[in-house]
Amino acid sequence: MPTMAGSSRSTVFRLPATLTPNTWAGAICVSSTKTALHPGTGFGTHGHRDMEIISYVLSGELAHKDSMGNVKGIPPGDVQRMSAGSGVQHSEFNHAPEQTTHFFQIWIEPNVTGIEPSYEQKTFAASDKQGRLRLVAAPGGAEGAVTLHADARLYAGLFDGAQSADLPLDPSRKAYVQVLRGQIQVNGTALACGRRRPAGRRDSTCV
Repeated sequence: MPTMAGSSRSTVFRLPATLTPNTWAGAICVSSTKTALHPGTGFGTHGHRDMEIISYVLSGELAHKDSMGNVKGIPPGDVQRMSAGSGVQHSEFNHAPEQTTHFFQIWIEPNVTGIEPSYEQKTFAASDKQGRLRLVAAPGGAEGAVTLHADARLYAGLFDGAQSADLPLDPSRKAYVQVLRGQIQVNGTALACGRRRPAGRRDSTCV
C-alpha cells in the first residue's frame, strides 16, 4: 500500500483564506488526504502564490494546465511539483469519460518567497518504492527527487505483507506519515487508509 512520509524543520505556516488544512506537521499542510475527481469534473482555473504544491496520483490521470504554459497529464506513479512563487494560475481536471481520478496533495511553505513560478514532474517506478521509502521531493532535487524550495523531504513507499523500512531522523526535526491505501504499522502503532500520524521528534521512523 502506498505510504508517504515527510519531514520539516519549521513550525510556522501561513494559509490563504481559502484553504482549510486537514492536519499539520510543522510547515507541512496536507490540504486533502485523498481527493476523488469523478469523470468530467475538476478544479477550474484558480491562483496560488508562495507555496510548494506536490501532487501524487493514485489512480486515473490528472490533467494539469497552468499560466506558465504547461499542459500535462499526470499518471499514477508520477510526482508533480509546482512552485507558485510570485503567482500562478492553474486548473486540474479528470477528462476520462469512465474513470475516477484519485490523488493526494501536500502544500509546503517555501523558504524563499516571490520567486519565478516553476513546474516539475517525474516518474517514480513502483519497483523503486516497493518495500522501501523512496525520496521523491527534496531541496536541490537530491537523489533524483523533484526540487523543493523548502526545508522538507517527502518520501513514498509501497509495502506488502512483512515488508518494512526504517527512516533515520534528525531528532531536531518533525516527521509525519500518511497512509493512502490499506493499513500499516508506524513505530508499533497501527494506521489505516486515511489516517495520519505525526511521528514527532525521534531518532527514526519505522513503517
